[in-house]
Amino acid sequence: MSRAPRQPEPSAAIRRRGFLLVLSSPSGAGKTTITHRLVERDPNLSLSVSVTTRPARPGETDGADYGFIDQARFDAMIEAGELLEHATVFGHAYGTPRRPVDEAIAAGRDIVTDIDWQGTQQLCESLPSDLVTVFILPPDMAALEARLRARAQDSAATVAARMAKSAEEMSHWSEYHYVVVNRDLDTSVAEVEAIVTTERLRRTRQIGLADFVNRLRSG
Repeated sequence: MSRAPRQPEPSAAIRRRGFLLVLSSPSGAGKTTITHRLVERDPNLSLSVSVTTRPARPGETDGADYGFIDQARFDAMIEAGELLEHATVFGHAYGTPRRPVDEAIAAGRDIVTDIDWQGTQQLCESLPSDLVTVFILPPDMAALEARLRARAQDSAATVAARMAKSAEEMSHWSEYHYVVVNRDLDTSVAEVEAIVTTERLRRTRQIGLADFVNRLRSG
């Protein structure tokens, strides 16, 4: 009596360590818009919610866009080691809470944040193996200024200050793993999505790969 061939067992997902994706750019170059597009389109990517001492802008929600806190609470978080990075930008403090990032990475989930070069430098020290960095450049300075004015969130003086600071910010592009020129939003989002896919396939992140290969070899 012949026996039916043994059906292969369904292969389990290969266990993977997550990573923190950082997008940086001068104000108005598109890092925040691209970040939110990525989260909307990728259910396996979640947003790291930074804390800040600046007031909420129109349309921003506490706990979703930022955690809006006072300076005393911010200082206490620094003292307790609760922030992976922190920086002061245009008179307001910003920081990345440590616990939700650590938990996501350990569970194999990916998390994204948009912060400036100062914060990214600190993350390179605190998360050297779990960090993927992307710098977003504008196509030209005229486009950058037009985007800042179109936001209608800042005064003319603030726009001028942001434009003056942009050259210094862009000088840090070479410190990043990837650089994207944001000529077209949809194209830029697709390019960053390709980066995410590539980093998910990186051998060193697939910590269950050795077990998977051993099962393949054993039949």
